[in-house]
Amino acid sequence: MQANRSTAIRALIVDDEPLARSNLKMLLRHDPDVESVQECASGAEAVQEIRSARPNLVFLDVQMPECGGFDVLGQLQGERQPVIVFVTAYDAHALRAFDAGALDYLLKPFDDARFQLAMQRAKQKITLQENISQQEPQRLALRSLGQVSYVQIPDIDWVEAEDYYVRVHVGGKSHLLRRSITALQRELDPRTFCRIHRSTIVNLRRVRGLDLSAQGEYRVLLDGGERLRVSRKFRKELKARMAACGSAQAQA
Repeated sequence: MQANRSTAIRALIVDDEPLARSNLKMLLRHDPDVESVQECASGAEAVQEIRSARPNLVFLDVQMPECGGFDVLGQLQGERQPVIVFVTAYDAHALRAFDAGALDYLLKPFDDARFQLAMQRAKQKITLQENISQQEPQRLALRSLGQVSYVQIPDIDWVEAEDYYVRVHVGGKSHLLRRSITALQRELDPRTFCRIHRSTIVNLRRVRGLDLSAQGEYRVLLDGGERLRVSRKFRKELKARMAACGSAQAQA
């Protein structure tokens, strides 16, 4: 299966053991459909990463200090979740894993053939999920003064947080929406929109370039001339997404 828009994998590995993360990362790096691979050493970190970076495939360890794999899923309950593959040395949790909605259960140690089977299943489910997502309405409803207006989601340039609201910038105009920036991010296509700061999301198709300020901070330059700060936490993800976006446009 060749990499394409519908099967691009944004993977996240969650395991408190560095060697286990390294082994999975090596396997994923050899898959041409894998667009990016991120790592987390704890469940608490994983919850934040899933909400901000929105991976579509997560390899999740069951037993981790303080916040295990099932705790991660519990905190994400009610939210749009990625495809979950549990990876563990204990077979006793398999039934609970599938009850929790996991796609697969990799029992350590596993061989390459078993891993490839899990990846095949994951790609099929991700493709199905994204096909369903593409059929969903691509409009954002904005309510103001008793009226409702609609903005086409692909037309959004960037979004910024304002306390308990978000300001949506579209074609030189802005609209205030009573929603958290994290909640809105879940409605935006992660292939097009990227979090660059805890209070900022940008449409990657509007990004003209990156520059470095005199203070040593990275900023994105948008087509409209805006310069938006990129925090250190999201810098690596932005660069990877921009590189992938450029490759996809070149292939198109």
